[in-house]
Amino acid sequence: MTARLLLAALVLAATPALAARDTITVGMVLEPPNLDPTAGAAAAIDEVVYANIFEGLTRFAPDGSIVPWLAKEWETSEDGLTWTFRLHEGVTFHDGTTFDADDVKFSLDRARAEDSANAQKQLFAGITEVTVIDPLTVQIRLSVPNGNLPFNLAWGDAVIVAPESAATNATKPIGTGPFTFVNWVQGDRVEIARNPDYWGEAPALASATFRFISDPNAAFAAMMAGDVDAFPNFPAPETLAQFEADPRFRVIVGSTEGETILAMNNKRPPLDNVKVRAAIAHAINRQEIIDGAMFGYGTPIGTHFAPHNPDYIDLTAQSAYDPEKSKALLAEAGVSGLKLRLALPPPPYARRGGEIIAAQLRAVGIETEITNLEWAQWLEQVFKGHDFDLTIVSHTEPADINIYAREDYYFQYADPEFQEIMAELDVTSDPAERSALLKQAQKKIADDYVNAYLFQLAKTGVANAKIEGLWENSPTQANDLTAVRWTE
Repeated sequence: MTARLLLAALVLAATPALAARDTITVGMVLEPPNLDPTAGAAAAIDEVVYANIFEGLTRFAPDGSIVPWLAKEWETSEDGLTWTFRLHEGVTFHDGTTFDADDVKFSLDRARAEDSANAQKQLFAGITEVTVIDPLTVQIRLSVPNGNLPFNLAWGDAVIVAPESAATNATKPIGTGPFTFVNWVQGDRVEIARNPDYWGEAPALASATFRFISDPNAAFAAMMAGDVDAFPNFPAPETLAQFEADPRFRVIVGSTEGETILAMNNKRPPLDNVKVRAAIAHAINRQEIIDGAMFGYGTPIGTHFAPHNPDYIDLTAQSAYDPEKSKALLAEAGVSGLKLRLALPPPPYARRGGEIIAAQLRAVGIETEITNLEWAQWLEQVFKGHDFDLTIVSHTEPADINIYAREDYYFQYADPEFQEIMAELDVTSDPAERSALLKQAQKKIADDYVNAYLFQLAKTGVANAKIEGLWENSPTQANDLTAVRWTE
């Protein structure tokens, strides 16, 4: 009897160690200002909630393709103006309310409303009417054909929300996703848990915590100590060699949609002079920034387009590093003793890169006054208020060159000729013609030196070697945990 009891005790003692791990702590550099992707421009919002808490009619797959999601299928009319989406049955929101076509109509009408707080309203600009056919069928009517509609509906800004909970999603997000919101300790973490009533395939993880660690040294220490299991966008690339040499970890290097730019306020003199903007661009040594701020991780770009996109054209030579040309252009513009304000948000690429750029501009006679802003300050002052001269930011939204056509966008370009190119692109479905227009658009903003284009942000992540299912590349700004699991 004693032997049996001893054996039972040993089995019970061993059980926790043998059980598969089903929770994860994910590190993030920036804390989101809120948790509603339909009412904020910060990438950190989607990094927490996209595909985890909120879902759209379509979504980005890890390889960047667009796949059906809450809509199981769709069809278009012969004239391309009417899209009919058929929805999955049996889907509920986290509060138990039913998802149906009325929620789709509410979400799209809300996103495109005149008073909408959606940061990407242009995604819905061509929609003239959303009609509920029946509870599982919704019809979207367009003013002009748009073959890009499934792509537009895959953005985090286009997720489906419920009228019962939309007003409180900023602090208590309620979606249809595989995880439910549990808790937000501001300044520290967001906690989520597996949705027991999820309509799709249940995730392997029972829970997850997103921890916000902005300091690169603290991020390194947290990974080494095991306080964080994965850091998909690791802020200390200088330490990646140490992780690569440690069998406990796996280093994940991929690409992102993040065009990192020195943005210029095109309506503020003397930056409204193309020669001054060109002078700034030619003062920039891209490789020096990549090496000094990103420790070699990053691909030089000469326009606002991702090098991995098949329609990309390499225009880096057009704005090549040439300090003498920079000085000559300033002289031609009649500008001397120029001093500009350089506003820097928190990410290391901005703070480190800003110091290097300030030195490069000083070498051609341009002084800068650096101001370090927290993310909420940057959004309010720079993005919304247009109160800046220069800033450094990585645009991580997918295929977003169309932002240059927006009248109210923060760098204030909105050139009529460029707007015409985008308008033609919107109604063009032929792949060859679309490719030609996208190349024309890339060349136009490079010719106008709208911004100084620095590099495509690399995705440098670190994770426990026993974790699988994390995205290698970032077709959109997300930490999708739906396929993540521990292998032990």
